[in-house]
Amino acid sequence: MKIRKELWFGFIIMGLIIAGTAVMLLSADKITNGHIGLMMLALVVVAIMLGFPTAFTLMGMGMLFTWIAYEEDTTKTLDLMVQSAFKVMSNDVLISIPLFVFMGYLVERANLIEKLFRSLHLMLARVPGSLAVATLFTCAVFATATGIVGAVVTLMGLLALPQMLKGGYDVRLSAGAITAGGCLGILIPPSVLLIVYGATAGVSVVQLYAGAFFPGIMLAGLYVLYVIILAKLKPSLAPPLSEEARFVPLPPLTQRISETVSNRALPALLLALKGSRNAGVPAGYILRQLGIALLPALVFAAVAALSYVAATSPSEAVAARQSGALAEPGGGVQEPPSTGGLQEPPGAGGLQEPPGAGGVQEPPGAGGLKEPPGASSGLSEPPGAAGAVQEPPGAGGLKEPGAAGASEAAPAAERKPASRGFWIGFGVGLAALVGLYALLSFQRLEVFKMLLASFFPLVILILAVLGSIVFGLATPTEAAAVGAFGGFVLAAAYRQLNLQMVKESVFLTAKTSAMVCWLFVGSAIFSAAFALLGGQELVERWVMSMNLTKTQFLVLSQVIIFILGWPLEWTEIIVIFMPIFIPLLDNFGVDPLFFGLLVALNLQTAFLSPPVAMAAFYLKGVSPPHVTLNQIFAGMLPFMGIQVLAIFLLYIFPEIGMWLPQVLYK
Repeated sequence: MKIRKELWFGFIIMGLIIAGTAVMLLSADKITNGHIGLMMLALVVVAIMLGFPTAFTLMGMGMLFTWIAYEEDTTKTLDLMVQSAFKVMSNDVLISIPLFVFMGYLVERANLIEKLFRSLHLMLARVPGSLAVATLFTCAVFATATGIVGAVVTLMGLLALPQMLKGGYDVRLSAGAITAGGCLGILIPPSVLLIVYGATAGVSVVQLYAGAFFPGIMLAGLYVLYVIILAKLKPSLAPPLSEEARFVPLPPLTQRISETVSNRALPALLLALKGSRNAGVPAGYILRQLGIALLPALVFAAVAALSYVAATSPSEAVAARQSGALAEPGGGVQEPPSTGGLQEPPGAGGLQEPPGAGGVQEPPGAGGLKEPPGASSGLSEPPGAAGAVQEPPGAGGLKEPGAAGASEAAPAAERKPASRGFWIGFGVGLAALVGLYALLSFQRLEVFKMLLASFFPLVILILAVLGSIVFGLATPTEAAAVGAFGGFVLAAAYRQLNLQMVKESVFLTAKTSAMVCWLFVGSAIFSAAFALLGGQELVERWVMSMNLTKTQFLVLSQVIIFILGWPLEWTEIIVIFMPIFIPLLDNFGVDPLFFGLLVALNLQTAFLSPPVAMAAFYLKGVSPPHVTLNQIFAGMLPFMGIQVLAIFLLYIFPEIGMWLPQVLYK
């Protein structure tokens, strides 16, 4: 029997793991519980590579070794299992996982991906490697909306791969673009991977979403840049689109306007509306097309107006002083000038005895208790006082500082002038708008309408879900519920919503969610057993004995995760190994949020690295027979190199991931 190369590779890795474990046990002076914990870890990895279900492998190994750690006490072992399962069940963040997954399955079944790919590849027709670039854009948007890597890679393999091969594209480049683009869904929010990491590491999912946004955009941008440069340097790998592939058919009424007036959309529509009998086209049709053509201008005007209001609004202190509210011009409601409150009469040092008195005496000639000489009857006010506590000079009752009178309206707060940056941005935007309308032909207008029907609904759904989380308008669970409802709306809008589709989506959601939740239960039991045996303490002592710097620790941890991505999937890496890495972060001063972003970038490789490169097997299942698995693996290697480059850039410039969380939440 001939054994495939991938199996040989897996057997070699398993052999190395077993050999390393044996060397560790034989070289130890005394085998402690910590060594048994490391042996458990090695056995779990080998069992998963042999094909045993991950969740039940973790639970089984965890229960067995917990029983050993508790000295064969079955009651304590079962108690630990129940407590670990209950801890997972009581985690509110995990509720968002089935909702996000349900949103993804609904969007996937709305059949948007074909329209999205066609509109994007027509829009990017003049860009080098336009089909591969459009594939990456489509994968990024659709993977972000669904978060289901297998579905995106499979659909794009059915849709984009035949077109790229027909257009003369290199098989390796085509396969690499599809597999790498499809994996972006586990990085760009809303991502299930980030929820799992946040629940495992105790990091805020909201901050993880904010932090992962720009690294995800950076990685997608690096992919696109690589394809464009490669297509420019080697056009044979990605030939330009033919005229036939670029052709955009026009509707009959639009074709009539284009032939009789002009092919420039905006002037032609305006002239057709004013011309004789509207160029033979109904006025309602022209107005609808004109409304669509003017959408960019309306959006620009709305954004410019809101930006101007924000840029010229007065500061809070100025607005408060000018609004007539109780403000403090220099220190609050002031006392009258040169006074310190109620004063004693001039020359008085308090209530004094009459001159010459040697005790409590009656004044000379007095027949009873009298006031000091010269005083009026009763305790008098300071000189000049009318007989009551007076307001500051010129005041007529309790007034606001600087107010002319209680009945007068407060003056409107003056707006500050707009900054130079605003006007520069406004000018650039206006120039871009003018350029857009100068180049807007009827063919481009049709492409824009296709984008309105496919691209923008998905982007609005993603931004609505992500924006509500990042800006604190909703928790991840609430935003996931909104996203699931948005998936319903999209499916209904595209007339794909029916009972069968909903049943399939619910079934697949339950299946995926059950897998993730059982993984968490297994991970909790395994982590408890590992800590109980002292494995975590042994690993920590070993790492600390190496006297690593922060940089060396991060490099070592990322290399380990990168290597683990070859035989294991991202779920297994997070639930098994993150509980080992996270306690070490405090010793090196590493922020768990930043570490999570590095891990999320690194785990992109788990889908692309053989022999368990699931994205490659997804694509191979739907590709033509002449496309081999080795060609797909070869096409993924340059994109794996780009992922390593992205990790390096994020480490050198941590602000890429940390700036937005710091601005929003610090």
